[in-house]
Amino acid sequence: MEISTHLPGFRWFHVFRNAAVRTGVYVGVCLTVVFSAWLILANRVPFLERFALMRNVGAGVLLGLFALVPVLRFMVAPGYLLASSLVGWLMFSVSYSILCLFFLELENRLSPFQVFMLGAVVYMIVTTICWIGTIIWKARASHATHSNHHAS
Repeated sequence: MEISTHLPGFRWFHVFRNAAVRTGVYVGVCLTVVFSAWLILANRVPFLERFALMRNVGAGVLLGLFALVPVLRFMVAPGYLLASSLVGWLMFSVSYSILCLFFLELENRLSPFQVFMLGAVVYMIVTTICWIGTIIWKARASHATHSNHHAS
């Protein structure tokens, strides 16, 4: 007889069994933390103003690396790539809109909808490229293993 060890409320987290959603949530949280820290350091810590260029480059690199995680993880599974990246970017866009309430000039730069569309379009282009690459890779693999294939 098997004993269930699930905690109460476990069924609410059933969606996190999907690797794409789980990766998207992790990426969204990481993007939110990095961007929030960047904004707080840039606007609330005046003695770091001397290092503004290094701070901005470092934060941009960190955001880019975290945004690249779904692409590297699901490069050969474009459906999972799209789902993961859009979940992460949606979480980041929602946090961006919340940050716009505290940093009033942030929305004048880019609106939350523009931020979401910017990321979504980039991720869709990357997903399309990965999808085409996967199709070509599978077609070539199928052609190479074909029994009537003659060397030319």
